[in-house]
Amino acid sequence: MVQIGYTLMSEQTPARELVDYAATAERVGFDYAVISDHYFPWVEEMGHSPYCWSVLGAAAQVTQRLPLMTYVTCPIMRYHPAVVAQKAATMGVLSGGRFTLGLGAGENLNEHVIGEGWPPVDTRHRMFAEAVQIIRELFSGEYITHQGEFYDVDSAKLYDLPDEPVPIGIAASGGQSAEIAAEYADVLVVNEPMPEVVKLFNAAGGQGKPVYGQLPIAYDTDPEAAKERAHKLWSWAACGGWKVMAELPSPVNFAAATGTVRPDDVARNVPCGNDVDAVVAGLRKFTDAGYTHVALVQIGHDQQQPFFDWAEKELLPALRNL
Repeated sequence: MVQIGYTLMSEQTPARELVDYAATAERVGFDYAVISDHYFPWVEEMGHSPYCWSVLGAAAQVTQRLPLMTYVTCPIMRYHPAVVAQKAATMGVLSGGRFTLGLGAGENLNEHVIGEGWPPVDTRHRMFAEAVQIIRELFSGEYITHQGEFYDVDSAKLYDLPDEPVPIGIAASGGQSAEIAAEYADVLVVNEPMPEVVKLFNAAGGQGKPVYGQLPIAYDTDPEAAKERAHKLWSWAACGGWKVMAELPSPVNFAAATGTVRPDDVARNVPCGNDVDAVVAGLRKFTDAGYTHVALVQIGHDQQQPFFDWAEKELLPALRNL
């Protein structure tokens, strides 16, 4: 049975509300929750981007059973991998072993803030593989000294570790990243239903490991209002795929890149309204592609509580049948 998650969308939600939403997601029956780790929102209209690690610590204290996961953290620039390892280990302790560290090679949008420039994709993949190695070694609890191509670690040791090492998820969108994920990850993360990436991951040694995806929806009793809201807040997702999204440096660039996207263009990939069957059909694309976990994103901060009510009464019972 597919596990249904809830997305704590930090780009559209103030920090306090994110914590409340984590508690509500557990109460209404979601199987897990993921949170985005951003410095900027995708577009200015979203309006928020709190520090997700503070939110996670609070969320761990207001939930008892709900697994939590970063979706995803970039460990190559804004955070040094040794610091990411410490943060993740602490979350493993605070959550009682309910935390998974989702990692990805990042976007210019969030990493350019440190003023070091944005490396080409091949360099980023080498940086990422080295960063994941460092994190994994630090999870052992031993002293680690590392002098690599991109990172140095001088006699580092994590003193607060959960009983079991924090699982690592790795985001992939093509052959090279799928191979990295197969080598280092406990979990594969692929946002969209991409069976070809899942097949590459399995062929490279990832067979049998969980596969996580994400399905955006715009719940509203008025389908046209839902479509307009999705267009306003989610058209950035139609800007040309990850090869474009990873390179754009700011929300205004995402707005410019999607200036010709129409509401109907967004609605083709985002169920809009309160049609349960439309969400079931969207989720089935993931399950048919071999995904074991799919996190829903409710687009629009102002419709979260109505979405939770609908999810508890109608949507989650229907999705359980998958």
